[in-house]
Amino acid sequence: MATHARERLLDTAEELFYAEGIRAVGIERIVAESGVGRASLYRHFAGKDELVVAVLQRRDQAWRTWLAERVGALGGHPLDIFEALTERFANPDFRGCAFINTMAETADTDSAAYRAAAAHKERVTSYVADLLAQNGCAEPETLARRFVLLMDGAIVTALRERTTVPATEARAVAAAMLAAAS
Repeated sequence: MATHARERLLDTAEELFYAEGIRAVGIERIVAESGVGRASLYRHFAGKDELVVAVLQRRDQAWRTWLAERVGALGGHPLDIFEALTERFANPDFRGCAFINTMAETADTDSAAYRAAAAHKERVTSYVADLLAQNGCAEPETLARRFVLLMDGAIVTALRERTTVPATEARAVAAAMLAAAS
């Protein structure tokens, strides 16, 4: 049952960190809401920092899988990224990007949590570059960095404005970039 305890801890921590922030949620609350004992928590994680990194690593994999599946289902064109984001922004539990939120909360750029969040952004950029290359775009690495800039801006703006419109606006800018690059 040890893996079940680990999963409950990760599920609870991910939900609470995303909804309320990493700093706002303490170990006692995670233990209480997960139903897992403190000793069990420390058998799986050396402390809160290690738990945060594990949550981010799991969320990274899930988010990138979701994005690739949604983009594929929408047709596989790079602009479909913004259609997928539109869907995400419409979700009632949307609280921005867990990775941007982590970097904003973490002052220490050398911390494991900050590095895990930054690595996620690098992997997303690689995915976008591959998608652009598969669609015959010139300079996919350069365009990918710009796409991710648009994605991140749309995410933050959607959180601030509580609307899906930023994804549509970012898509229009991305379409113009693709047209100019052709």
